Amino acid sequence: MSAPERLELRRPDDWHAHLRDGPMLAAVAPHHAGFGRVLAMPNLVPPVTTAAEARGYRERIRAAGATFVPQLVCYLTDRTDPDDVAAGYADGTWVAAKWYPAKATTNSEHGVTSVEAIRPVLERMAEIGMPLCVHGEVTDPTVDVFDRERVFLDRVLAPLLHRVPLRCVVEHATTREAVGFVRAHERTAATITPHHLWWNRNALFDGGLRPHAYCLPVAKREEDRLALRAAATSGDPRFFAGTDSAPHRVHDKEKDCGCAGVFNAPTAIAAYAQVFEDEGALDRLEGFLSVHGARFYGQAPSEERVALVRQDWTPSATVPVGDAAVRVFLGGERLRWNLSPAGA
Repeated sequence: MSAPERLELRRPDDWHAHLRDGPMLAAVAPHHAGFGRVLAMPNLVPPVTTAAEARGYRERIRAAGATFVPQLVCYLTDRTDPDDVAAGYADGTWVAAKWYPAKATTNSEHGVTSVEAIRPVLERMAEIGMPLCVHGEVTDPTVDVFDRERVFLDRVLAPLLHRVPLRCVVEHATTREAVGFVRAHERTAATITPHHLWWNRNALFDGGLRPHAYCLPVAKREEDRLALRAAATSGDPRFFAGTDSAPHRVHDKEKDCGCAGVFNAPTAIAAYAQVFEDEGALDRLEGFLSVHGARFYGQAPSEERVALVRQDWTPSATVPVGDAAVRVFLGGERLRWNLSPAGA
């Protein structure tokens, strides 16, 4: 059977993205235009920790020219008030809360120091059905960086979910153990990024040190990449798109102690489509991009239709931010799918 030249599907959603703030927000928000909803991560400076701060951030996203619907997340700290979280969820300000282990990733210094510190918040969230998004890595320096996700799932998240019946998203899953964890735990799902479907850890050292392939959690072994591809393309509704698009200026990536993050908003949908085609699963792409995540978050999939067309194109290598630039995932490389309005 010949490969299709065109795919029509519901407008995709991105259930994990970093839009930043200020000039960076203004520069990158238009590149998320292919998505209908974007779950905006709250690790700003300062972080979005209250419902009032979230409402202010939503207005800044809209003012930056966003054509998507911004969905807001509460940044949990050791001092988070369960009543404020519950009130923000009830009035629609929040759709979830985010657990960053303190110092695990970008702007996580105010994050959670221990499970017990946020136990009252987690118990309230379980009562009201509010989802918990987890950056699943331990920060113990004695644990190998390539094992930090697995250790977090085994030692921290599994015991927690045994005690507290939370609805939980393992964000930006990177290991075969994460895939198995989701399949073994009721009420649990995972987002998967395009770059973890394309790259294994060799990408960090391909011909030299590659800082633009550095993200957290870091890409893992080839067996992990293959497990993620199998999960994403399986049709299992517990796995859905979350790009973890995370822009940093080139000079902040290409320096000593450079920043973690891959900016993939301009190319994510095309990159996902190419993976699904390679895996012979284009018929399951709409579920992964447009249906599974919405349903997990208790929302209706989009009624708007868009089309993916087979079209060789080469995305720009960078996006300007003032007098600097941000490197684009797969920028300068040839891709074979592109997004166009339905009917075009």
